[in-house]
Amino acid sequence: MAKRMFDLVVAGLGLLLLSPLFLLIALAIKLDSPGPVFYRQERVGRGGCPFRIHKFRTMRHGAAGAQITVGADARITRVGALLRRAKLDELAQLLDVLDGTMSLVGPRPEVPRYVAMYPPALRDKVLSVRPGITDIASIEYRQESELLVRAADPEREYVEVIMPAKLKLAAAYVDQASLATDIRLILRTLGALFGGLFGGRGAA
Repeated sequence: MAKRMFDLVVAGLGLLLLSPLFLLIALAIKLDSPGPVFYRQERVGRGGCPFRIHKFRTMRHGAAGAQITVGADARITRVGALLRRAKLDELAQLLDVLDGTMSLVGPRPEVPRYVAMYPPALRDKVLSVRPGITDIASIEYRQESELLVRAADPEREYVEVIMPAKLKLAAAYVDQASLATDIRLILRTLGALFGGLFGGRGAA
């Protein structure tokens, strides 16, 4: 209950305080390329229930292709590249927090295709809580796209190396989840966010 109240208060204040930034982002997206401001994609939430996540659109509308992003993906727009570098596209998920499908902090929600590859025990644990906008895996693998571009087979690298490592971090979060842990991870995420805004790699 305390976590949910914390989520509601922080997400509500965040949407209010960040509304001017959201308007600027929306305007930049619309001026940069045709299509909607938001991108909606099916992800797997708590208890295995599917939901449609919000993101500010960073790719050309209607672009198809792999569900992982590798390096300088040709589908990404100019504005989208800036939003991704600073992780500003993820801020739209404050709407999902208010809706109750997500939390501020929790294991990042995956697409059904990759969730189907989770080992059963880890799948049950990771999906026992609401997915989050940020978690320790998001911070540790902030440069995931750059890691994948160096791999001979990016899809295989993600499935066999990166995803299992992120799953272990997600499971560790579930084991030690608390309001204090959430606050620490939010502060680390803000450090990484400001690092991205000013051109750095951000906090690890």
